[in-house]
Amino acid sequence: QVKLVESGGGSVQAGGSLRLSCAGSGFTWSSYCMGWFRQAPGRERERVATIRTFYGFTNYADSVKGRFSISQDNTKNTLYLQMNSLKTEDTAMYYCAADRREGLTNCSPVSDAYDYWGQGTQVTVSS
Repeated sequence: QVKLVESGGGSVQAGGSLRLSCAGSGFTWSSYCMGWFRQAPGRERERVATIRTFYGFTNYADSVKGRFSISQDNTKNTLYLQMNSLKTEDTAMYYCAADRREGLTNCSPVSDAYDYWGQGTQVTVSS
């Protein structure tokens, strides 16, 4: 059974940093695309960053490029999202997700492509 558990959210002032973690189990880590998505109240869920775990290829939303960094620890089946220079508009529920399609070179930015989701962790950035 695939399980994704996020942690690391919280409240921070603008300009601060947070690191989110996502512990995965029940699947072969290197086979999947993994992603971080976020959803603010009244808005659609959007891709923040993705990583093709086997190759390490990463992609980011334009709004977070240069501020956020996605990484992984294959030995721990754990995904990370380092968030620096946080802005109030980064406030959202952040979700970890896995796309079980194997053999992908690039990960989809579309949330519907992802089969497994964590419960989410809240990030609140205040001015």
